[in-house]
Amino acid sequence: MSRYRAIAEYYDAEYADSAMLKEDVPFFLGHLPGKRQQVLELAAGTGRASIPIAQAGHRVVGVDVDRSMLSICKRKCDAVGLGASKVELIRRDILKLDLGRRFDWVCLFFNTFLNFTTLERQYALLRVVGKHLKPRGRFWIDIFQPDLHLLARERSVDLAPTIFYVPALDRTVMRTTEIQSNPTRQSQNVIFHYRWIDQAGHERHEETRFELTYVFPRELRILLERNGLKIERLYGDYDGSKLSADSPRMIALCALA
Repeated sequence: MSRYRAIAEYYDAEYADSAMLKEDVPFFLGHLPGKRQQVLELAAGTGRASIPIAQAGHRVVGVDVDRSMLSICKRKCDAVGLGASKVELIRRDILKLDLGRRFDWVCLFFNTFLNFTTLERQYALLRVVGKHLKPRGRFWIDIFQPDLHLLARERSVDLAPTIFYVPALDRTVMRTTEIQSNPTRQSQNVIFHYRWIDQAGHERHEETRFELTYVFPRELRILLERNGLKIERLYGDYDGSKLSADSPRMIALCALA
C-alpha cells in the first residue's frame, strides 16, 4: 500500500457534503486571535482549508507534493481573488521541508498525519513542524480516534457510500470504502472503489489504495513530547468537547515544549 494520493478532479466533489469538513476549519479559526496570523498548512491539497483561512484575513503558505492538487488550488484562489501575497503555494515533500522561516501556526488537517505510517516518518514530520514554529507558535493536528469495533474486523466493505458529481468530467460517481485491518503494522489498508456509467452506458471502475496508521491518545502525546511539542488542549470533536472514549476525533492544540 502507498500513501494517500487523491484523484485530484474528484477530491472537492467527493467531500463536498461531508459534515465533518464543514466544521473543522471554522473550529480552527475560532482559536486564532483577531490580528493577522502567519499560517503554514502542510498537505494543503486543493486549498479546502487554506482558502477560508486566507479569506478570514490571515497569510497562508500551503505546501503539497501533488502538482495536480496544487493546480486546482491555484485556480480556486484565482477565482476568489486570493493572490500569492495571501496564499503562497509551494510544491515540496513536506518531510524535507525547510522554508527558512517560522510561522504563528502550523496545521495538519483531516487525518493527514496518519498517512505517515512509520515512527521514522512521523518523527521527521514533527521535526519539520518544530522547525517552522515561532517560539510562541502553535501546532494544530486533527486525526480520528481509533474505532475499536472497526479495527476488530479483518475486513470491512461497502462503508460510507456516497454519490457525487464531478463538473470537470461531467460524471456522476459512486464511492464505497473497503478497509483491511493490519494490526501487526498498526495500520489499515484503505481502498476507495469508484463506479460510474460512461456515455455509452457501460459501467466503469476506478480504485485508490493507500495505507493509514492509527494513533491512540497516550501515543499521540508521547509522539509529540518526544519531538519537542506539548499538548495544551485536546478535543474530541468540533463542538469543543473534551476527548472521551466515544469521541470521533482527536484535535490537539500544541506548543513548543
